[in-house]
Amino acid sequence: MPRDHMPREEHSAAPAAPETAKPARASRWWLMLGRDRAAAVGAVILTLVALVALFGPLIIKDRAQRQNLDDSLRPPSLSDGVYGLLGTDVLGRSVLARLVEAAATTLSVAVPAVLCSLAIGSALGLWAGYHGGRRESLAMRVADVILSFPSLLIAVVVLYVFSPSALNIVLILAVTRIPVYLRTARAEAAELRSRLFVDAARTFGTPSRKIIYWHILPIALPTLLTVATLDFCFVMLTESSLSFLGIGIQPPDVSWGLMVAQGRQYLQTAWWITVLPGLAIVLTTVSATVLAAWARIATDPAQRWRLTLPTKRRGVSAAVPPELIP
Repeated sequence: MPRDHMPREEHSAAPAAPETAKPARASRWWLMLGRDRAAAVGAVILTLVALVALFGPLIIKDRAQRQNLDDSLRPPSLSDGVYGLLGTDVLGRSVLARLVEAAATTLSVAVPAVLCSLAIGSALGLWAGYHGGRRESLAMRVADVILSFPSLLIAVVVLYVFSPSALNIVLILAVTRIPVYLRTARAEAAELRSRLFVDAARTFGTPSRKIIYWHILPIALPTLLTVATLDFCFVMLTESSLSFLGIGIQPPDVSWGLMVAQGRQYLQTAWWITVLPGLAIVLTTVSATVLAAWARIATDPAQRWRLTLPTKRRGVSAAVPPELIP
């Protein structure tokens, strides 16, 4: 039948499939996340921490810095309102309000540091791995030099020489973590540059930067994001360690590590000042680690089927494809 005489119903029904592809793909990811209870709980905790860091300071305003010596070291209680729910510190400041403000400070250091090191290290690694030769050797030698010094030691020395501030901490942690992404991206690009689809794009005269951006980066990105999720834990713990040592976040700003440092001398009489921010650090890092482990499997087409198994059968049947499971 000629195209001009085709029924209208056929023309209107043809473009319906692409519109439902994205919702179906999104629902599949949510389904896989829901099957893994640990990863789902970790995602919920990280979402709550992010929401508290974004909107919490707008709600509490100056309550984190408001002092009242009459309420010094008051234990957690429901009689003092919502801000007394987690007790007060030695200056009578609300521990709950300070936890909220500390979450914003900690994430404002960890997230930019991870994103900067991810962007710079991935770009250099993909470039070096694709081209190879002297460029790859030079990039790897620079990464080896940076990795030869412990990240925490470099941060301690630099912050001791210069003034401790959030910006300096972000810059130092970003520079020290670049080799992690550089080496990972270099390995991915070096393995993918000999694939047939890359050879085909090169044969058709596609510039190298477009080959890296359109063909190599989409395949290497899941691995890089998984590494970034794990590295977020390391950066946050490093910032907390620097603040605990007194060369990280400085008062009147507050972070979880600084709260632990300020309350350590009152650990026997006012445990909540130290234990609660330490618990926040542990919950956030463990949640990010569990979610990174789930993302590593979910983004691997060869391992993704593991997440479709019932929870009770994953331990024994994880190494067996689903079609061979009785």
